[in-house]
Amino acid sequence: MTNGSEDAIPLHLLRLVSPSLPVGAFSYSRGLEFAAEAGWVHDEATAKNWIHGTLENTFAVLDGALFWRMSEALAKGDADAFVQADAWLAAGRESRELQLEDRRMGEALLRLLADLEVPQAQLYLGQPLTYPAAFAIAAHHWNVSPAAALKGLMWTIVEGQVAAAMRLVKLGHTAGQRILISAVPVIERSVATACTLEDDEIGNVSVALAMASAWHETQYSRLFRS
Repeated sequence: MTNGSEDAIPLHLLRLVSPSLPVGAFSYSRGLEFAAEAGWVHDEATAKNWIHGTLENTFAVLDGALFWRMSEALAKGDADAFVQADAWLAAGRESRELQLEDRRMGEALLRLLADLEVPQAQLYLGQPLTYPAAFAIAAHHWNVSPAAALKGLMWTIVEGQVAAAMRLVKLGHTAGQRILISAVPVIERSVATACTLEDDEIGNVSVALAMASAWHETQYSRLFRS
């Protein structure tokens, strides 16, 4: 048994990744609802491929890499670098729906943090920050390491997508748990990738995700917000 600080569970991170965090994440599908409507995602295997694939090939190389830069900027007290990384991330949203989702969740978390008297949140209140930027502020305030925070942020993406898939393609709870369990090594790889990318390697090219999100904006019947 060890007592080192590296073994401590970041309890504040557990609160930040909890589905009870009032930011409205449950109301978005990130393109998954159209993917299900189109038949691209229709069972456990295709749901797993969609969720894991978008995390590793789009979120990690854009959101993850820029979250890492924002976390470093906060640690150094470099406000300009923080704002620049946030603006870069906002510019990478490929549909109006993804942009609005990000802004709404970012505003909700920033407002919550300001109400909790987090100084940096109060500083940026009223400014349009991305959700990862607001999450980075929260993690920095409660001394959650950037690596742990990024794992937590990625976990919220996977968990939210699994919850959506359980509603859209009628996956059972056991199937959902299998997808979550198999996501662990994917998250580990994704964090390792995000932490090592050079600036010219950052970018999101996911035609299917962009199209699914854009088409979802006009989808006739929807369970999730657009």
